Amino acid sequence: MLGFFWPLWLICLFFLILIWSAVWKAIALWKAGRNNQLGWFVALFIINTAGLLEIIYLLAFQKKIKER
Repeated sequence: MLGFFWPLWLICLFFLILIWSAVWKAIALWKAGRNNQLGWFVALFIINTAGLLEIIYLLAFQKKIKER
């Protein structure tokens, strides 16, 4: 059987998407946990969307901080 090798650009793209997703997931999980939003925390933890759901949460659904 001949070996199959992934092209280097595809491997790099995969790791870039992995890092992108991990950063957004970490930020969104942190914010959801700090705001006691258990439903969002569980959804963000389980559903993998390459950072899209996390960005939507951060922009539209997290609790706003009251300005002093």
